[in-house]
Amino acid sequence: MKKIIISLLILATLPVMAQVDNDHNFKVTKDLEVFTDIYRYLDMMYVDTLDADEVIGNGIDQMLRSLDPYTEYYPESKVKNLQQMLTGKYAGIGALIRYNQQLKRVVIDEPYKDMPAAEAGLKKGDIILSIDDTLMTNKDVSYVSSHLRGDAGSSFIIKVKRPTTGKILKMKVTRRSIQLPYLPYYGMQENQIGYINLNSFTENCAKDVRRAFIDLKRQGAKGLIFDLRNNGGGSLQQAVEIVNMFVPKDITLVRTKGKLARANREYKTTVEPIDTVMPIVVLVNGNTASASEITCGSLQDLDRAVVLGTRTFGKGLVQVPVDVAYNGQLKLTTAHYYIPSGRCIQAINYKHKNGGSVEQVADSLTRVFHTANGREVRDGGGIKPDLEVKADTLPNICFYLAGARDSSEVLLNYEVDFIAKHPSIATPDKFELTDAEYDDFKQRVLKADFKYDRETEKYLKDLVKLAKFEGYYDDAKPEFEALQKKLKHNVVKDLDYNKEAIKQLIETDIVAAYYYQAGSTQLNLRYDRQMKEAIRLIQNKIEYQKLLTPKKK
Repeated sequence: MKKIIISLLILATLPVMAQVDNDHNFKVTKDLEVFTDIYRYLDMMYVDTLDADEVIGNGIDQMLRSLDPYTEYYPESKVKNLQQMLTGKYAGIGALIRYNQQLKRVVIDEPYKDMPAAEAGLKKGDIILSIDDTLMTNKDVSYVSSHLRGDAGSSFIIKVKRPTTGKILKMKVTRRSIQLPYLPYYGMQENQIGYINLNSFTENCAKDVRRAFIDLKRQGAKGLIFDLRNNGGGSLQQAVEIVNMFVPKDITLVRTKGKLARANREYKTTVEPIDTVMPIVVLVNGNTASASEITCGSLQDLDRAVVLGTRTFGKGLVQVPVDVAYNGQLKLTTAHYYIPSGRCIQAINYKHKNGGSVEQVADSLTRVFHTANGREVRDGGGIKPDLEVKADTLPNICFYLAGARDSSEVLLNYEVDFIAKHPSIATPDKFELTDAEYDDFKQRVLKADFKYDRETEKYLKDLVKLAKFEGYYDDAKPEFEALQKKLKHNVVKDLDYNKEAIKQLIETDIVAAYYYQAGSTQLNLRYDRQMKEAIRLIQNKIEYQKLLTPKKK
């Protein structure tokens, strides 16, 4: 009897479901016809001639913008950009370039190690004058970059001016496939602790992480610091393979759930691990996202590592590339992913009604899940670290010196001159700017037309405006004027007060010119508050284990 009732209920719902499907299909057909009709009339009758690619492209972009920021359309002309993002590869010369505010020209900023730019002899600060017969004067970074890139194996003549000598140099450069450095540095730190820095989950990165970890174990590593700060993610499969290095075989790490059955998948560990007992600390921050969150979240859920730093970005969505007409591609969000505890860490709820909107998931609305050991963890809002340690913040003056708004480019000019005078420098773990060298830099800043906005002065101006608006200013005018004198712009004082932070900035750039990204990463670890805390934690076995143990109620 029960079976008959259930069958009748199912049959009763079928007409309703069919009606819903028919209504949906009718709406889709209707709206597509309306869109086509509107554009046809625009094309025939609009007062100006329309660019079809631009107008319809804008329509597509607006439609996708109402969904989520990760669903994107790439026409044939931009498919290479998507492939570079997915693989970390492009064909070019292998160098960072930047716009020089003082010269109003694009210059070489940082050649990559063993890449065409470095092999041709291009150096930091070289002013790009022309590429083949095309002048690069009055051009922006994107224009110059588009001419530096091309087909692998193709060659061009680049003409640059070296600022330290004033000489015009011509070099032949042959483009080749460039793999962005996704693992810029790994090495042994103090007290037999290994360190691996991974900045993206691109193709085959798991193999290199595996090699690095095995090498560190051979060198005697007794603990590991795995740095995923500022790692925006990438391949889910690579994340699974990396976690598999530290946890047993046949554990389900990730489940994806979407509208279509083919979007529903399970990702399990498939091989025997390398090490399941070595203490691990994973460093994260607000720019740790996607595959990085799968990695640190899985290690947290399985109580295999302590996560240290600040809360991660909170991207719990999965995208796949889909081929569309005329050789375009659509990067399409197809599913949510769920890590071992069963939680999805998506921080933002994307609503699709009324043109689309976003809503941050409040902490009070998140749900409790449990790790393998029974510790409480929550969904929504990214991965909350087991031990919160905030990073050092750079003072405002550093952002201006780094060229964000400094029209004098005093920092770049000092670094270029320093590099020209020093054929070699000490290794990254030992290099340090002397007090005399810093004083030289300081004098250059004072002689240059260096200006920057102090945050205290901006806040004071806002407070004065508010006080005047609310009628309190006149009574407090003497106090405001006294405070204004004390907060008066004083570059000498700021250069002295922020000496250590500015020295680190200069040292990082200089070391990168000799030892590339590996060197600059290694140097910055000396100053890194979160790194120091991670080393301390690994050495303190009792505290480390306590963080992985459920709290008694």
